[in-house]
Order: sequence, then C-alpha cells, then structure tokens
Amino acid sequence: MAAKYDHIGQGYAMRRRPDPRIAARIAAALGPAETVLNVGAGAGSYEPLNARVTAVEPSPEMIAQRPQSDAVVIQASAEALPFTDKSFDAAMAVLTVHHWQDQAQGLREMRRVTRGPVVILTYDPGFHDFWLTDYLPELIALDDRQMPDLAEYARWLGPVEVTPVPIPHDCSDGFLCANWRRPAAYLDAQVRAGSSSFWAIGDISAALQKLQRDLDSGAWARRYGHLLGMDECDCGYRLIRSHPHSRPFAVM
Repeated sequence: MAAKYDHIGQGYAMRRRPDPRIAARIAAALGPAETVLNVGAGAGSYEPLNARVTAVEPSPEMIAQRPQSDAVVIQASAEALPFTDKSFDAAMAVLTVHHWQDQAQGLREMRRVTRGPVVILTYDPGFHDFWLTDYLPELIALDDRQMPDLAEYARWLGPVEVTPVPIPHDCSDGFLCANWRRPAAYLDAQVRAGSSSFWAIGDISAALQKLQRDLDSGAWARRYGHLLGMDECDCGYRLIRSHPHSRPFAVM
C-alpha cells in the first residue's frame, strides 16, 4: 500500500481538494468528538478542524503532502494500529478501505481503538448507475474485486447506519465520480491521475476515444443530457457510521 501511493500519490494533494459539503457530512457523523483518528489519512483531506487529530498513513509520499497542522502523524497501517483500546472519541476513514490488504482486520482495529463512532466514506460496489461504466465496464469489475459489500461493515464494526452521499455538480475533490456532470474532464490525464481506479485498469485509450467522439457528435448529451440539469447526483458513495459502543458480530 505504501509503495503504491508513493508512486501514484505524487501531486495528489493538488488534485484531491476536500469538498466542503462532503466535509460537513463527515463532521456531522463524527459528532462532538475531541480526539479523532484518521486511518488511511492520505494528505489529510476531511480531517475535522475542531478536534485533536491523529493521522495514520503508510505512504511517506502522502504524508509529505499534508498541509501544516497540529495533527499527530504516524506512519503505520490500518491492520496494526499502534494504540491501546478506546484511545479515541471517534475514528474516520475516507475513500481508503478498498486499498487495505486486510479490510476486516483494519476495521476491527478501528473499532477496538475507538470509544465513539467509526465513520467510513466508501463506495457501494452494488451501485451500477454511473454513466462512465458504459465506456469503462472494467470499473465495475474493479469495484467488485476491491470494494467491500456494504453488508460486511456490520460484521466488522457492529450495527451501522448507511447514508447516501450525493456528489455536488461542482465537487472540488478529484475522486472517480466527482466529474459526473463534466464528462470532458475525464479526457484530461491530470484529472484522471487523481483517481487510483484509472491506474488500476491500465490502458483506456479506446474508451477515451469513444467518449471524445460521443461528446463531439452529441451522442453523450442525447443519452445523458438529463444530468446537466442536476445540482447533485447519487453516484454510489455511502457514509457508514458505526454506533458508539457497538461490537462486531461473530464471524464464523
């Protein structure tokens, strides 16, 4: 994981600027926590400003891109958190669980060291209604391989609430679906560099050529033009909140 993001994470902080509307949802889910653990913290996106943050991140490249802050930063992995039980009021993990080598272990570790809510922003691999997959069906196969089914979170964390996170049309972040209303953005290599999915699926030149043709001919607008009148869209992102003091279900 560290080696992966040491490579693809170069310039990450410039492309992945936190969107304030998504940040507000994460902050509300964390509640009035005074101490917050951010696991798979990357360059520090979405860390609350009104809490003492401890960030855990395996990649030195990502750690180096963090803005100056009072956060304590530790190079470590989710699967072996170097903290005692119930060390934090709340914990968070933003668009990172799919990169972990042992997702079950990482999430159980988060539950172990947290006495309050555990908040996860992730993607539902059962969601298949994003237009880009019509050009790149490989994205569906990739999500099936790396994204945990939403039902798994209750097994690993205990009872959870799952809430859709609609993506604003002018989202400032650079994750995969952030440009759902700006299709031409996906033709830009710098935009694609902000999403690990494009690194994972390799050569997509044929798909990009088809998208360019459909934009030029108007075929994209005829099929997906209804999106251009929407201010936000459910693209499959979900906020998962584990109840305080909940315990994982027994795993057989």
